[in-house]
Amino acid sequence: MISRAQQLLLLALTSLAAACGTASQVVAQVPPPAGQTSVSGDTLDPNWVPAGFGTLRQDDIALKTSPANGLQVRAVPLDERIIRLLSPDSYRALRDLQASKEQQLLAVKERSRLPSYSVWYVSFFALEQGETRFSPQEFIISNTGRDFRPLDMVPLTPGFGEYRLKQREVQSALLVFDGQIDLNQPVTAQLETTTSVTDWNSVLQRIERERALVRSRAAGKR
Repeated sequence: MISRAQQLLLLALTSLAAACGTASQVVAQVPPPAGQTSVSGDTLDPNWVPAGFGTLRQDDIALKTSPANGLQVRAVPLDERIIRLLSPDSYRALRDLQASKEQQLLAVKERSRLPSYSVWYVSFFALEQGETRFSPQEFIISNTGRDFRPLDMVPLTPGFGEYRLKQREVQSALLVFDGQIDLNQPVTAQLETTTSVTDWNSVLQRIERERALVRSRAAGKR
């Protein structure tokens, strides 16, 4: 027979073990930006990793076109599962940028009536002297056997709507596409007659390596 005090101690230890087991299953979640496909928790999608442990630069996950007619384009997908792999400052900057335009992005969703959309941070840069014109509506993403044109755009820089650049000037916007773009498949971009020079398969390999490293870093912090 055990004493009453021993019974109470055993009950307390059992309750403590149960509480610790529950706590170990809790995963901190950052909700995806409005309109992006959500999941019930990070653990349900192997592509989700904890934020704050990445080291990649924006250029490491960007689609780029070679300079043509003095115009260069860089497009960064604002998919939460990818931008978490960026360095903490870059990740936070892109999250804040997208959050600051949340109302405009939701308005695009309401107009298009799609279940989800893909948001890209696209910058147009002029290399040559004089005036360089650009047409963001002609920035086409090819993926899964389809060509995706922007559903709409949210300007980020003053004068974006004039669609022209001076030398060394940059104009940027959030371009909104159908959410059926699958970033785990080959992706190319085209602006008028210029095709992106980025090898997306290499980008995917870089992403997978960084995901493994992020998981390792996060595990070490626990």
